[in-house]
Amino acid sequence: MSTVVSQTNFAGLKLRGRGKVRDIYELDDRLLIVATDRLSAFDVVLPTPIPDKGRVLTQISLFWFDKLSDVVPNHILAASNFPKELAPYAAELEGRAMLVRRTEPIPIECVVRGYISGSGWKDYQRTGGICGVALPAGLRESDRLPEPIFTPSTKATSGHDENISFAETVARIGAPLAERLRSISLALYRRASEHATAHGIIIADTKFEFGLVGDDVIWIDEALTPDSSRFWPAGQYSPGRSQPSFDKQYVRDYLERIGWNKQPPAPPLPPDVVAATRDKYREAYQRITGHALD
Repeated sequence: MSTVVSQTNFAGLKLRGRGKVRDIYELDDRLLIVATDRLSAFDVVLPTPIPDKGRVLTQISLFWFDKLSDVVPNHILAASNFPKELAPYAAELEGRAMLVRRTEPIPIECVVRGYISGSGWKDYQRTGGICGVALPAGLRESDRLPEPIFTPSTKATSGHDENISFAETVARIGAPLAERLRSISLALYRRASEHATAHGIIIADTKFEFGLVGDDVIWIDEALTPDSSRFWPAGQYSPGRSQPSFDKQYVRDYLERIGWNKQPPAPPLPPDVVAATRDKYREAYQRITGHALD
């Protein structure tokens, strides 16, 4: 098993910040993004890491960034053969780090939904649509939508992102950029869905993040991972209920079952939950890429 990395502390590098999962360092005009094995649930980082999780997130992202590079440029500069100043940290970086271009992040989460689930399902039950997009009556939970829809949200610095309408997106960033983001996001989702479906995975929904370099839109952050998407096993798909998934749903279900109040500190995870969650992440990687993580 690979080294488990809960947090990095690279003394010789400037730490830009820590997200729920990623540690980000500054290297002149570049950023080093390290996907740790931390896991968050209900917006709280858990005390128990999931072995291999950071490597899965990074390697799946690299797969999609490469496969879909003809749709939109991405921020990847290197994922191995790093500059010599990173050599002291090679063991912790292996398989889980990306050296990327700096961009000006666009303050919109670009969510695409091909199926009705999660907050989209709750919105539909209340309003008959999602983020202001009207949908046919009579849809069931997890039903496939007539066509994928773009349902943006705000990028919250803490707590939950907030779903917003396309009109609100236009008000925030202007019509030309909003329309570009919608077009790129839908194209990425359609292409990725075709590939995933052929490999036994339904991508129910996903979120993309983009940045600007001058006037150029650049795909940043992570790409179509189990943390940024709902991956469902196609062979078990059955609309009318929630679906099994290749992500941290197993952990969420456990935390619901033990009655945790969803406030920090989070409880530690037992070994069987850790092992099952690790296996879910690794299986998602193998199905999408066609080969095992190791």
